[in-house]
Amino acid sequence: MSYDPEIHHRRSIRLKGYDYSQAGAYFITICTHERECIFGEIRDGKMHLNEIGKIVEAEWLKTAEIRDNVELDAFVVMPNHVHGIIIITGNAGTDDVVGANDSKNSVDRTVGVDRRPPDRGIQSNVGAHGGAPLRRKPQSIGSIVAGFKSTVTKQINIIRNTPGVPVWQRNYYEHIIRNEKAFTRIQRYIIENPAQWQYDQENRNNISDEDKKRFWKEYLG
Repeated sequence: MSYDPEIHHRRSIRLKGYDYSQAGAYFITICTHERECIFGEIRDGKMHLNEIGKIVEAEWLKTAEIRDNVELDAFVVMPNHVHGIIIITGNAGTDDVVGANDSKNSVDRTVGVDRRPPDRGIQSNVGAHGGAPLRRKPQSIGSIVAGFKSTVTKQINIIRNTPGVPVWQRNYYEHIIRNEKAFTRIQRYIIENPAQWQYDQENRNNISDEDKKRFWKEYLG
């Protein structure tokens, strides 16, 4: 389900003392700057990516190619955000630098579709707009997300001829997937999200937040 607006602020609310580089599965949501719909559109319940959206999709897939300790599960690029499951296997390689997604070819993996489960997850600070590489804990979720955001921002701004213009919001949202039941529920949320776009809290339509919450609660059980 979509995240409650009162948590959409800039301070980090990551779990205190939690090691985000340790093995486990994480549900990640990354939103565009000011929730602008720039990646494509939903038509007939399906996401249709534009040129920019295809860059986002390709770079997300590339994440598992350039990091030995990362596997990807269901994910989707929506008009103004990305949802995905990142699995850290514990096979960490060498130091990681933010913005390090390089030119390796992306792999052919099954691409899910988007949706977020009723539980909110937590918001974490991470570089949003590209710029000089920053050192973060190697192979951590923060480093992975920062690298993805940085390389996507650079490519999009080259295409749009808009150097320095932000593409992403400053933070991202993460949820630690703690058991198989939660994993299956989140997969379903991701896979079916385009068909339920009207109820997505990132969609600026006339459906109230309370009605959206009620829908997801009933839909996902």
